[in-house]
Amino acid sequence: MPHIFDADVVSAILRHMNGDHTDDNLLIARAFSPAAEGEITDAVMTGLDGDGGVWEVTRAGAASELRVAWPSGAISERPAVRREVVALYDLACEKLGVQPRPHA
Repeated sequence: MPHIFDADVVSAILRHMNGDHTDDNLLIARAFSPAAEGEITDAVMTGLDGDGGVWEVTRAGAASELRVAWPSGAISERPAVRREVVALYDLACEKLGVQPRPHA
């Protein structure tokens, strides 16, 4: 069973991702979603647990859920969430041929 983060932790992470990283959400969704299902026009991070992140993605006006596993495997500590989201971003950039921005 995956680690479940406290609701306030999840809420803070979702607020940050959906407020400050909307382009990253879209990039991750496009990179890890099956291409055969059509182009993704919107992606909002809706959840996460110790096994991965969850995004609601929109294709041709229809919403669906996309779950993406953390690249390094299961996690249980809040600082690891940032590390794993950054790793997803970097992998998405590589997969889509996008130059990643530097990480602070």
